[in-house]
Order: sequence, then structure tokens, then C-alpha cells
Amino acid sequence: MSFYLHPQGICESQHVGEGTRIWAFAHVLPEARIGKDCNICDGVFIENDVVLGDRVTVKCGVQLWDGLRIEDDVFIGPNATFSNDKFPRSKVHDRPFSVTSIAKGASIGANCTILPGISIGRYAMVGAGSVVTRNVPPYSIVTGNPARLTAYVDTKKVSRKRPELISSPPSREFSVQGVTMHEFPSYEDLRGRLSVGSFDKDLPFEAKRFFFVYDVPGKYVRGEHAHKTCHQFLICVSGQLMLMVDDGTHREEMVMDRPNLGVYVPPMVWTTQYQYSDRAVLLVMASHDYDPDDYIRDYDTFLELKGV
Repeated sequence: MSFYLHPQGICESQHVGEGTRIWAFAHVLPEARIGKDCNICDGVFIENDVVLGDRVTVKCGVQLWDGLRIEDDVFIGPNATFSNDKFPRSKVHDRPFSVTSIAKGASIGANCTILPGISIGRYAMVGAGSVVTRNVPPYSIVTGNPARLTAYVDTKKVSRKRPELISSPPSREFSVQGVTMHEFPSYEDLRGRLSVGSFDKDLPFEAKRFFFVYDVPGKYVRGEHAHKTCHQFLICVSGQLMLMVDDGTHREEMVMDRPNLGVYVPPMVWTTQYQYSDRAVLLVMASHDYDPDDYIRDYDTFLELKGV
């Protein structure tokens, strides 16, 4: 046997990787598959249709039910709860269980509840005690009940207050490839404020269309895609929201809360907007007409196309 089994643990599976440790009072059913160098702590139950990758840690008091797919380097905190049936009934087993997937490097905090059919993206973090009711984007941090996106892992916070922002051309505040920040002149008198820009001078591309995103409940996330060829320019004309940009190597986020502040997003940059405030309105100007084939909506596909 190439793995360690505590004398008071039960492992019926023959599909356990080298270097894995299964501790006391854990029970692994025959068809479960567990990768190399995993740590299955006390009191863990693993059902048949469960697949664990390499170097997965499952802390005490966790049950892994049929339909769970866990990739490499995932951490599952103590007493995290997974479910696989949206409409459970006693002794009713005539329908397939939902598949729940946890991507590489993700961390699930203690006492979380993960609803059936959820996908948790790579390196995402779920805060302790959260109730996850919808998919979790890669690298995101979600907390609460229901869990909401509150930040991103390992992102740089972009300052908007440096004096060089007013210079032309705009300063390159972002390390994300090609993304730039633009601050337009603002004029104020007793009647209010006015900000102005020129399409041919202030936009880095020729805009062919525009659209507004508004009335977004604060718990929802928008964007979550990249474009193959389309350039975009984003302005939050009312309220505020968080913007995250990602070129596959660097990720940065910033608060957008001024109508005279714009962000240029070139093609092949992944964007997400979240934490929309009440009555927030996002104006997006685009270089191309709408083309569904220009969208990249899967993050792994985006990384593959970027060669990362």
C-alpha cells in the first residue's frame, strides 16, 4: 500500500494515490478516486462518485457526496457541507445527482455550504460560513449568506488620485497589458458640474456602438468575459462599482465612481464588474458591432488563447 491509512480509518477504494494520508474515523467508499499526497483528516466520509486531484486537503468533519469533482491543490476547511440534490427526498434515487466542481487551487472555508451543481473557479476563496448559491469566478473572494463577490485574490488596487492622471496621454496606472485610465476635465459652478471629452481625441479607438448596464442588484456579477477583437471604454456615469481586469498574468481592480473617469480595455483582457451600488450606471463604448463569436466566456479558454 503506497498511502497511509490510520488503524481506525476505513478505505475500501483501490484508487488512492501515493503519499496520501487517511486519518482516524475517515471512511472512503470503493469507487472513490483520490490523487497523490492528499490529506484526508479525521471524520471525513467520501462517497463512490467522487474524484479528488493531487495535494487536496480535506479537514475534519467533511462529507464528500456523489458528483463532486475536486482538482489539484484544493483546500476544504472543517465542517464544510456539500449537497448534490436540489430536491431531496428520503429513499428517492431515480435521478442523477448534480455535479459540483472545484477548480485547481481553490479554498473552501470552514462551515461553508455549497449548493448542488456549483462551479468554483481556480484559486477562488470562499469565506468561512458562506452559503454558495451560484458559480464562483476564478480568483474571486466570496463571503456571506448568500455568498457575494467582495474582492479578488492577489490583485493590485489601482489608485485614481495621482496628479499625473490629468496629463495627456493618460498615465499607465495598470500593469495589466494595454489597460489605461483616462480622466476628463471637470468644470463646476453654481449650476452643477460638467465633464467633456472628444471621440476622436480621447478615445483610443473609433466607437461604433455604446450600451448601458444598470439596475444590477448588488449581489450579481457582470462581465466575466474577454473579447477577441473588440476594444471597449468604460465609464461609471452614476453610482459606483468595482472593476477587475486580468490579462492572464496580472490582475488589478479599482473603484469606478466618477463620471469623468474612464478605463480603456483592449482585446484579450478579461473583465468583471461587481458590487454595483444602488442606481449605478455603467456606460460602455465599443469598437465593433455586437458579435457573439467575439466573446470568450470561459476563463480556461481565455488562458489557453493567451498562451498562459
